[in-house]
Amino acid sequence: MGHELKISTIPLLESSSTGTASKIQTLGNIIVSVVGTGILGLPFAFRIAGWLAGSLGVLAAGFATYYCMLLLVQCKEKLASQELTPETETYGDLGYKCMGNTGRSLTEFLIFTSQCGGAVAYLVFIGQNLSSVFKGHGLSFSSFIFLLVPIEIALSWIHSLSSLAPFSIFADICNVLAMAVVVKEDFDKVISGEFRFGDRKAITSSIGGLPFAAGMAVFCFEGFGMTLSLEASMKERRGFASLLAKAFSGITLLYVLFGFSGYMAYGDETKDIITLNLPNNWSTIAVQVGLCLGLAFTFPIMAHPIHEIVEGKLRNSEWLRKACYKDAAFHLKLFGSSLRFWEKALDYIFLIGGLLFAAHGTYNSIIGF
Repeated sequence: MGHELKISTIPLLESSSTGTASKIQTLGNIIVSVVGTGILGLPFAFRIAGWLAGSLGVLAAGFATYYCMLLLVQCKEKLASQELTPETETYGDLGYKCMGNTGRSLTEFLIFTSQCGGAVAYLVFIGQNLSSVFKGHGLSFSSFIFLLVPIEIALSWIHSLSSLAPFSIFADICNVLAMAVVVKEDFDKVISGEFRFGDRKAITSSIGGLPFAAGMAVFCFEGFGMTLSLEASMKERRGFASLLAKAFSGITLLYVLFGFSGYMAYGDETKDIITLNLPNNWSTIAVQVGLCLGLAFTFPIMAHPIHEIVEGKLRNSEWLRKACYKDAAFHLKLFGSSLRFWEKALDYIFLIGGLLFAAHGTYNSIIGF
């Protein structure tokens, strides 16, 4: 019975009980997991809702996201203080302990769907932007995606969040620089153009515009699926709440500045993606390339919850636990000289595949987060 309980509650990615990531590394991972492509639509949301309503909406969405992420950590700590079962490491584990198998299945389905959708959206965004930047070089939209996929697969094999931190920090720098270029262009437009603050509405008269702006504000804050993994990756977990608060304070203020300046610069001409308002010069190319680099190194973080779910299912599956790589080795040893070519090839596939699974599982167990 105890063995069955242990198997059913095993964390999706086995890790050491103590994380290895420093505060700086965790901060980089938090920022890259929260910031997404939705920020490019914020100025348009400010145009629809008004600069005051838009600012308040972003502030409310930022606070709500931060608060809900803290609730996840508090639920995890509550369960840890009450139970002797293995520690809750993921969203799916929390769903299982609160609502049983139904809670785990529903939670993991939603997380898997949202993270897969986000990862695909990143690839599409990168492919579209790079194909527009390098128009005359004979590479199509799909070509850029095919070139990018091997790199993303290699990065996604890094499951330790502390090891991913340098890539996350680089992605953060690229995103911030790209946004800084957009804000600079906004201020240049305000200074050089015929700008009147009174022409910019504070709150829209159309009630229908407010839900859209609210949805856009919520869409800008990602990272729910990474909450427990980020907290578990820290060396000093007690500092996670304050670190999360600092990260969200900075991100929320940056979002408000980005949306406000974009709307102030272009007014009713603000387009749904702010980069479409930029002049066709070096600044637009810099923003596109910067965002593409940022998203390329954000992809492994987006894929991390997918690994947790898929590898957990494989690890707990009966057929994988009974992997026949030993049987293949025995078969080769006893019948090696009499085996046909295809039989030998099949045995080697089983043998090498089983060893790779074992090595990969050992690596995750030792390195952890």
